Amino acid sequence: MVSWEQLIINEHSAFSWLLIPFFSSSIVVIIIITLLLKLKSSSSSSSTTAKKNIPGPRRLPIIGNLHQLVSALPHQRLCDLAREHGPDVMHLRLGEVPHVVVSSSRAAREVMKTHDAVFASRPSLLAAEMMTYAGSDLVFTRYGESYKRLRKICVVEVLGAGRVRYFRPVREEEVADLVRKFSRRAARGEAVDVSREMFWLSSRITCRTVLGKAREEDLVDVLLNLQASGSTDFSLTMDNIKAVTVEVFIAGVETSATAIDWTMAEMMKDERVLRKAQEEVRQVYRGKTNVDESSLHELKYLDLVIKESLFPRESQAKVEVCGYEIPAKTKVIVNCWAIGRDPQYWIEPTKFYPERFADSTIDYKGNNFEFIPFGAGRRMCPGMLYATAVVKLTLANLLYHFDWKLVDGMDAENLDMTEAFGVAVGRKCSLCLIPIAYDDVPI
Repeated sequence: MVSWEQLIINEHSAFSWLLIPFFSSSIVVIIIITLLLKLKSSSSSSSTTAKKNIPGPRRLPIIGNLHQLVSALPHQRLCDLAREHGPDVMHLRLGEVPHVVVSSSRAAREVMKTHDAVFASRPSLLAAEMMTYAGSDLVFTRYGESYKRLRKICVVEVLGAGRVRYFRPVREEEVADLVRKFSRRAARGEAVDVSREMFWLSSRITCRTVLGKAREEDLVDVLLNLQASGSTDFSLTMDNIKAVTVEVFIAGVETSATAIDWTMAEMMKDERVLRKAQEEVRQVYRGKTNVDESSLHELKYLDLVIKESLFPRESQAKVEVCGYEIPAKTKVIVNCWAIGRDPQYWIEPTKFYPERFADSTIDYKGNNFEFIPFGAGRRMCPGMLYATAVVKLTLANLLYHFDWKLVDGMDAENLDMTEAFGVAVGRKCSLCLIPIAYDDVPI
């Protein structure tokens, strides 16, 4: 016999089973209505903002546009994508992180000048935090009062014109040692690996500048003295000193060496430019044993050659660039390589032709946004004067003391100019040349 309690339970269970289809169908209906409302809202929103959408290539789930950057060097691939999708600004999603790529002078001016304060900061990156003593450096630290004061110290006391002049003997001694080494090779008819030698030259100059020798004041001494004296309005910490020292090493060595290597390679491919640069240096320094920095300002054509060879930010607030709205916290990449090869501003941009700067007021000091090898605005490279001093003195000596020829079996047309990605975009293959001592240099 079934008790009343069992009957009630059984009846309740039966009733519950009857309700399951009802609740299931209700949930499905609610989900469908929610999705329809969301789609309608999205459609309505996109229709009102379609004109403001930043152009860009289609992306895949999860990886975004990463698959479109693996087939070539990043700066080259970004340039190709920009020509196809957005010559001024282009939207990419690298993984789940939104990026905007700037590839025109007009857009670069808006990012680096018009809205410079908005784009002056840096995104927070774990690797950068670890490498820079929790953001105590100049390159990766976020924009703010600490950055502005540290930059002022570095520009005035560490990398400014006065400090660059102070270290002139270091540069002249190291370059003179290199000339003597090449002279011994020339006497034996041996080739030199210019790429390798430029790296070690730049390393020695940077080491002596930063760390010095006995009884030499170096950049570390300067920073430590500033810290001890308390003469600045910024509390300079040991982490600041260590981070700045590391960045001077990293940026100072490879960038200068790469610039010299590219310039020599380009001149070896164009004998006209090589001879013209040599004639100028030998005319200015005629009768002198050594090429020092006293008359470098007279080498106008060499300036043109260097300019020709030189050819990431994060938005802090929502801003409009070239008519497109860029949301806050969007990472912005200015592709200086693409801007320097824009046919809208440059005739035959891929040709090595120093004379393009002859009657031009364009310089590399951040005022002309079609040519920004050192950047511009609040984040412009503070080591510009230091780098150009090393590059110009070294090239002047190589051109004055030696004639140059390619190793046997190689001609200028087949000289490999393939790029290799790094801190600075260098050449993939080493430049090996045979130095021939110039007879008219006094002994």
